[in-house]
Amino acid sequence: MTHPARSKNLRRAGAVVASAGVGLLAASLGRAARGLPTAVGANRRQTRPAPGRTAHFDGSGFRNSLPASALAGPGMVKVAAAMASKGDSGRPNRPIPLAVPDLSAAPGRLAATWLGHATVLLEVDGRRVLTDPVFGDRVSPSHRVGPARLHPIPVTIAELPRLDAVVISHDHYDHLEVDTIRELVRRQRCPFLVPLGVAAHLRAWGVPGDRIVELDWDEAVVVAGLTITCTEARHFSGRLFARNTTLWASWAIAGPAHRVFFGGDTGYTPAFAGIGARFGPFDLTVLPIGAYDQNWSDIHLNPEEAVRAHGDLGGRVLLPIHWATFDLAFHPWAEPVERLTAAARDAGVTLALPKVGERIDDSEPLPADHWWAAAAPAGPAGPEVPGPTG
Repeated sequence: MTHPARSKNLRRAGAVVASAGVGLLAASLGRAARGLPTAVGANRRQTRPAPGRTAHFDGSGFRNSLPASALAGPGMVKVAAAMASKGDSGRPNRPIPLAVPDLSAAPGRLAATWLGHATVLLEVDGRRVLTDPVFGDRVSPSHRVGPARLHPIPVTIAELPRLDAVVISHDHYDHLEVDTIRELVRRQRCPFLVPLGVAAHLRAWGVPGDRIVELDWDEAVVVAGLTITCTEARHFSGRLFARNTTLWASWAIAGPAHRVFFGGDTGYTPAFAGIGARFGPFDLTVLPIGAYDQNWSDIHLNPEEAVRAHGDLGGRVLLPIHWATFDLAFHPWAEPVERLTAAARDAGVTLALPKVGERIDDSEPLPADHWWAAAAPAGPAGPEVPGPTG
């Protein structure tokens, strides 16, 4: 039988331990949330477009030309649970081969350096354009939790050459990161080209208003002799709990002699054919091929759809992006590029398949070796994932 005094002491000790546990959890959550309000960016009121500014805003949010599914409620909970329990199925099991680019030379007539995910340094007729710059270790509002980078960034922001423009496709964390933007503002003098609403995030992070160009679909601006057009995409936007408060876009970049299409993040849409007819044909299409899934099949291209989009756009060479750097879906790490190479072979499409950090130049042979095989994981597929709901 436990002595009453001893029992009372045990209860007190248990309460102390429980309190300490709650305190540690709160401290951990506090550390994870540190800086979160800043990273999230502007609020709904600040991103709201002026009345009559665009036909793509329905009063409560931006919308696609074609309806697109969006996970919500129980469906989102099931997918989130599956993502949390899927383990390492979407990661390589060996280090990812990287290249260290030499960016000291003058910009070429048509070249590109893939820096990982959707970050690409484009060279078009002697000008440089950086797309969707994300140089941080995580794509999350927190520096401590969220999808982590699977390979080092091949160059730092300080090592970038002088840029003529930065283009941003939308405000998801894997395409827009506060620390990267602030560092680019400090080290570069170029303008930032963004879809409607995203300018409010940049202003909240200290980007001067005269360095921001905010465009609707089919609006264009001339920068350093390049005509850069904001073009349609089929996707969505949102940071933290806000949804579709800013517009999403792809971009057509046209110089005197060459044209490049940057897809950003998008599902397949018949609008690609119209973009190709009006702003193409394109010497290079830069298209996402990863993070696809049955639950969001109409807002992310799968590899076969990327090949189809490339054809719609009148593309000559396809550079795949949006894979290899972050684990954001349920498919195995190398599956996107393996499916792409098969689909491109069947369709007769020319691919550029550089390592992360490897510069491709239109005047030189394109890299085509299967470098990813050195890091491709082996083993069973990921967990069974619940299908779309609603």
